[in-house]
Amino acid sequence: MSQDKPWGGRFSEPTDAFVERFTASVGFDQRMYAADIRGSIAHATMLEKAGILTGVEREQIVTGLQAIQAEIEAGNFEWSVKLEDVHMNIESRLTANIGAVGKKLHTGRSRNDQVATDIRLFVRDEIDGLCALVRKLQIGILGLAEQEANTIMPGFTHLQTAQPVTFGHHLMAWFEMLQRDHARLLDCRKRVNICPLGAAALAGTTYPIDRHLTAELLGFDKPTENSLDSVSDRDFAIELCAAASLVMMHLSRFSEELVLWTSSQFDFIDLPDRFCTGSSIMPQKKNPDVPELVRGKSGRVTGHLVSLLMLMKGQPLAYNKDNQEDKEPLFDTLDTVRDCLKAYADMVPAIRAKRENMRNAALKGYATATDLADYLVKKGMPFRDAHEVVGKSVAFGIQQGRDLSELTLEELKQFSNTIEQDIYAVLSLEGSVATRDHIGGTAPAQVMAAITRARKLLED
Repeated sequence: MSQDKPWGGRFSEPTDAFVERFTASVGFDQRMYAADIRGSIAHATMLEKAGILTGVEREQIVTGLQAIQAEIEAGNFEWSVKLEDVHMNIESRLTANIGAVGKKLHTGRSRNDQVATDIRLFVRDEIDGLCALVRKLQIGILGLAEQEANTIMPGFTHLQTAQPVTFGHHLMAWFEMLQRDHARLLDCRKRVNICPLGAAALAGTTYPIDRHLTAELLGFDKPTENSLDSVSDRDFAIELCAAASLVMMHLSRFSEELVLWTSSQFDFIDLPDRFCTGSSIMPQKKNPDVPELVRGKSGRVTGHLVSLLMLMKGQPLAYNKDNQEDKEPLFDTLDTVRDCLKAYADMVPAIRAKRENMRNAALKGYATATDLADYLVKKGMPFRDAHEVVGKSVAFGIQQGRDLSELTLEELKQFSNTIEQDIYAVLSLEGSVATRDHIGGTAPAQVMAAITRARKLLED
């Protein structure tokens, strides 16, 4: 007989040793112990209010659960694969400690709604932690952007020099990407923060439970509406992995730029030594390993998103054992994003801009060509005609090996008599960025205004 299992009453033989190991989840779901204990305490409190437990029984259970939590956190708890998961390990230990009263805790619930509740409690705390790290990174970006509000660098499209921008403006683009990430995480949290406890196995329970009370005790906004959906829904985990994939996609883009900018070919920035490593054979190397690893880990997180989508796509209602496979990709996603955000939050404020190199790079590639076109348009020339004039001017500059700003007025006037001496104010890098003086523009004054707005946003 398989009476060592809490559910073994109807079984005539013990679980195969391999199957026992194959189906167990305690190796990875034990990290939800605090959420499990918190949910059990709320459930016991509700059972007392409903008259299902006495006050003494509730107190015994709560005290017993708190003792188990202390035991786990002290590293003295022995997890058993035979007991399958975090829930049965804790419940069995509770019964061993306080006797038959411990067996009453599971009244009116199932492991199905229990695990759904535990994951939501766990994920809710993780989202709060990720949001705090996003904010820390944003604060670091704002500090660096303020330092570099006047630093001119080339802006790129197709990774070709396009127009001059300020480094501060470029950094503020990172800020905006992270702001969307923060908003998505908070929006996801709203759908996480609904309580499935009380849905039981799939149909609810015959006991006079108060699901609103349980939800309130656990800090949820409300109980879930449908018991079938309550135990089988993993949309919130998929949504969180989707939001996390976007965070990682953004960090990967940041990483690609940092890797490029630290190369000797760009040489725009210097990363602190503590975020880099060397080569075992080439003594001169300083490799940007942290950004490279973050770039690589983005694929890992996106893979977890796809795994969860594939996990759920073929499941009928309600709970299925497949759902046990949700935790490892979810947990690894959270761990990975947390570590990557932490690395960036620590690294970004320590970035040192090589301002002269950035400025010299912006002088190459005819970055102010569009400014010349705009100048001609403002003088009354149709844009397409101005485009042609500038194209010919650039071709001449390439032939001469000189930037537009280095051509003489006579050389420029051969392409249009509209061009006058005032063109040189337009063709300078400083003049180019200064004229983009509108909200969202790269002018230093606008960068500082954007930083001010961003700081106010973070304070609200």
